[in-house]
Order: sequence, then C-alpha cells, then structure tokens
Amino acid sequence: MHLTTLNTGLGLRRGLLPELLAMSAGAVDFLECAPENWIAVGGAYGKGLAQLAERFTITCHGLSLSLGGSAPLDSSLLNKTRQFLDRHQVQLYSEHLSYCSDDGHLYDLLPIPFTDEAVRHVAARIRQAQAHLERRIAVENISYYAAPYQAMSELEFIRAVLDEADCDLLQDVDTVFVNACNHGYDAKAILR
Repeated sequence: MHLTTLNTGLGLRRGLLPELLAMSAGAVDFLECAPENWIAVGGAYGKGLAQLAERFTITCHGLSLSLGGSAPLDSSLLNKTRQFLDRHQVQLYSEHLSYCSDDGHLYDLLPIPFTDEAVRHVAARIRQAQAHLERRIAVENISYYAAPYQAMSELEFIRAVLDEADCDLLQDVDTVFVNACNHGYDAKAILR
C-alpha cells in the first residue's frame, strides 16, 4: 500500500476493538497496529483482528526492531513479524530509524549519530530486515533531544539512509516540528 493521497486511519488498539468492529467497511482507509502487540494474541482479540483485516487495510508500525542497534537483528521477531504481515496481508510496514535495545530492551527510541558509518550500518540492517520480511519497508524519523554526533544534517542523514538502503520514508510531521524547535532549524524548509 502506497499512501500517495490524503488517507485517514485509526490505531488498532485492543480497547477500541468493539467500536472498530462496529464500523462499516470504508469508514477509514486503514488501521495501524504494532505487530509486536498482536503477534501472539489469540482468543476474542485475535478473532477480532482477523475480522478487521478482512474489511480494512492493515498497516503496521514496528517498535522493537532496533535498526540502529549493534546487536544482531532479532531473527525470531523478524520471522514472527513476516508471518503476521503475510497472514493479515499487510503491505505497508514501517519501523523507527533509531535503536531501542542493547543487551535487552531499553524502552526508548534513541537517536543514531549522523555519520557516514552510521548510514552504512543502518542501511545494511534495513536491507537485511527487508530481505527477511520479503518486502520493502519504510523508516520513520524520530524526535531527539540530544544528538550523539552530527557529521551531517538530519535531512542529509535520512536521505543517505534511504538511498543506500533502498527503502521508503514514513515522515512524521510532528517530529519534524519538534526537532526543528529543539535544534533551531526551519521545519517548513525540511518538509519542502
């Protein structure tokens, strides 16, 4: 699924399941979920998800892949994610351009240094994830309050990663404005 026009979606949360199931097909363009929160879910929730996947486009936004991390990618998570994406016919999968684990989950999205070495490292991991998932993915820019090291601008870094990894971008507009405020650049110029 390539969102090239204005589309409207909702977050697929367990607490919203009754309301989402009551919606008529076409009420929204897509439902987004974090696959990590649904992979092992069965029972009434699993059945509800399956029913929604028959009526709505499901997109997924991962939280735990740690594309910028130094530990090997979690092949078990990648296998389970691929099975989940296949089962629910998910065409659009995105993940944060950050890292979130190091000898365990850190429960935060941490920024990556904006360097050529980091571009090569992250791009290789994105290509590995795409090969494992058997689909192209998108990476999302993250908000950051301190940058570990910036040999290039955020925009140059993101463009270099996209080019080298041959992946898509999920541009979080709010994040652009937060980063612009925190780091003193023009958000509108970035978006252009």
